[in-house]
Amino acid sequence: MKTKLKAGDKVVIIAGGNSQKRPIVGKIGVLKGFAGKDHDRVFVEGLNMVTRHVRATGPSSPGGKVMKEASVHISNVAFYSEELKRKVKLTSSRDVNGKWIRGYRHPESKGFVSLDSTSK
Repeated sequence: MKTKLKAGDKVVIIAGGNSQKRPIVGKIGVLKGFAGKDHDRVFVEGLNMVTRHVRATGPSSPGGKVMKEASVHISNVAFYSEELKRKVKLTSSRDVNGKWIRGYRHPESKGFVSLDSTSK
């Protein structure tokens, strides 16, 4: 699955979760990595936490309950713009040297906003 998201991007959860028990829609986190056979699932730091029971493997690593992030389908996350304080759709454009750069179109001015700090 092809995506323009990268590890370290700020993302917002746009779907999923149980609204009564565990609402995660609208939460913002940092993308940690990709998972799944087709890389169609992502781990978001601090969101979608699950409890796992770990067996003790020796005196140095005791067992117990461990909280860790579970994966979320990539269709349920969107890039979050700190500047606009909302989700935006990523796109790519060529700079003056012909190199591809990631960014998004500003909703009001329709201008391209680069995410790459060297090409600003």
